[in-house]
Amino acid sequence: MSDEINIREMPLDELLELMGEDLYDGYADEVVEEVREALSRGMTPYDVLTRGLVAGMEIVGDDFRDGILFVPEVLMAAKAMKAGMEKGDIHDIGKNLVAMMMEGAGFEVINLGINTDVDEFMGAIRQHNPDIIGMSALLTTTMPYMRVVIDALKEAGIRDDLIVLVGGAPLNDAFAEDIGADAYCRDAAVAVDTAKKLMVIKRGRPVEPAA
Repeated sequence: MSDEINIREMPLDELLELMGEDLYDGYADEVVEEVREALSRGMTPYDVLTRGLVAGMEIVGDDFRDGILFVPEVLMAAKAMKAGMEKGDIHDIGKNLVAMMMEGAGFEVINLGINTDVDEFMGAIRQHNPDIIGMSALLTTTMPYMRVVIDALKEAGIRDDLIVLVGGAPLNDAFAEDIGADAYCRDAAVAVDTAKKLMVIKRGRPVEPAA
């Protein structure tokens, strides 16, 4: 853990390294202080995100994959990361956490980014032939678009070939059922467990961990 006097005296590289360490340990207050200090030195929000927060979260992801960290520690780190996000798209951070934990559980993930339209979804499906489609919404105004994507899958005759998982703060089980999704996942850990269970049903066997 750090104090304000120490971080002000630190070289920038050491400050970013400490930011990653405190994120790893789930120290949200310290991460916020370190982000503010880095920004006050003229670093752009993007550089703070990529060189400090994301770099720390990548270590969390590696240790989760290797069985050193478990879901509670990962979620604590994610909360610390969100606390440090004074600028930027927190929705993207949450989605990336799901992708990271899916990869740690042995899934290959094609991350389409944010604000993905139906043509991008359909193009990616044709290119990659996935088993699972995941969608999330941060705002209620974007929730109806999930139905548009699912309707497009039906029109293409491929809805039954895919598992559709949805998540995001404003969603719930009833909404997922109403739009025709297979399941609502309230967080990254639930998304991983749900994906595993539905893949067992789809293939009749569990997903093997990544080598």
